[in-house]
Amino acid sequence: MNRWYIRLLLVCLAVFLFPFRSPAPLIYRPGEGWSYESPSGQTNEWRKLRAKDQLDVAQAAFDKKDYKLAMKAAQRVVAIWPLSDFAPQGQYLLGRCYEERRMDEKAFKAYAAVLNKYPKMQNATEIQGRQLAIADRFLAGERIKLFGYIPLWPSREKAADMYGEIVRFGPYGPYGPVAQMNIGAARERKKDFELAVQAYEVAADRYNAQPAIAATALYKATLAWSKQARKADYDQSAAGQAISSANDFITLYPEDPRIPELQQIITTLKTEQARGDFSIAEYYEKNKQWAAARIYYNSVQIKVRGTPLADEAIKRIEGFASRPEGK
Repeated sequence: MNRWYIRLLLVCLAVFLFPFRSPAPLIYRPGEGWSYESPSGQTNEWRKLRAKDQLDVAQAAFDKKDYKLAMKAAQRVVAIWPLSDFAPQGQYLLGRCYEERRMDEKAFKAYAAVLNKYPKMQNATEIQGRQLAIADRFLAGERIKLFGYIPLWPSREKAADMYGEIVRFGPYGPYGPVAQMNIGAARERKKDFELAVQAYEVAADRYNAQPAIAATALYKATLAWSKQARKADYDQSAAGQAISSANDFITLYPEDPRIPELQQIITTLKTEQARGDFSIAEYYEKNKQWAAARIYYNSVQIKVRGTPLADEAIKRIEGFASRPEGK
C-alpha cells in the first residue's frame, strides 16, 4: 500500500515539475457555455468580433440545418451584444433552433424572451403563432422533457401555462381568443371542470364583441358545468350552474344550432336533480317529517312535470297530505 502511494506521489510531482502543452479542448465562457476548441484554433472561426457578423454565422448555420452551431452563434450574439439591433434576431434564431431540435419547452421560453425583451419586433405575430403551435402540441399529449431531452409524461398543465403566457402578451391579438379558449380545453383534459368554466367565462366576457367566440365560450362553459355535475357523486350545485348557463345561452343566442343539445342537457340534469330530491323526500317521509317531505316531492313534480317520477311524487303528497307533523 505504501508503495502505491509513493508511485502516485511521483506521478503528481512529474506533472507539476515537467510542464507540457495542454490542448485545453473545453473552454467555458459566461453566456456561451462550454465549447470545444482545437489547438489550431480552426474550430474557433465561428466566433466573430461584431454582432452582425456573428448573427450572419448563426443564420448561415441555421439555413444549413447545423443547429448546434447556429445555437452557439445566436447565444453569443445575445450574450455579448444584448443591446445591439441584432440581439432580437439572435434570440429568435435560438428559439427556432430549439424548436427544430424538438426541445419545445426551451423553444417556447426563448420565444417568450423575444417578446418580453423586444415586444415591437417585426415578426412578433409569427412568434406568437409558433408559441401557439407548441402549446397545441402539449395539449395533444406531448411529454415534458427532463433537461430538455428525456421524455417524462404528458402535461396539460404545461399547455395551460403556455396558453396563459400567450394571452398575457396579447389578449386581443390574433391568437388571444383561441389561447384563452384552449386554457379551458387544457383544464377539461385534466378533468378540472371548475377551472375550465372559469377560463371559458373569461373568454365569453372578454370577447363579448365577437359573438362567435362568446357563444362558443358560453356553450363550452355549460358543457363543463354538466361534466362537473356528473363527476363522482352527483353535484347538485354544478347541475344548477349548468342549467342556468344553458338557459343564458338559449336566451342570448336563440338561433344557434346547438340549442337542442343544450335543451337535452337541461332535461337530463333536471331529471337527476329530481331523483335526488325524491330520495331526500323519501328520507323525510320515512321519518314522518311530512312538511319537509312535501317540499321535496313538490320540487320533483315541478322539475320533471308529466313524467312517471313526477306522478309518483304527487301520489306521495296526496297519501300523507292530511297527516299532521310527526303522526
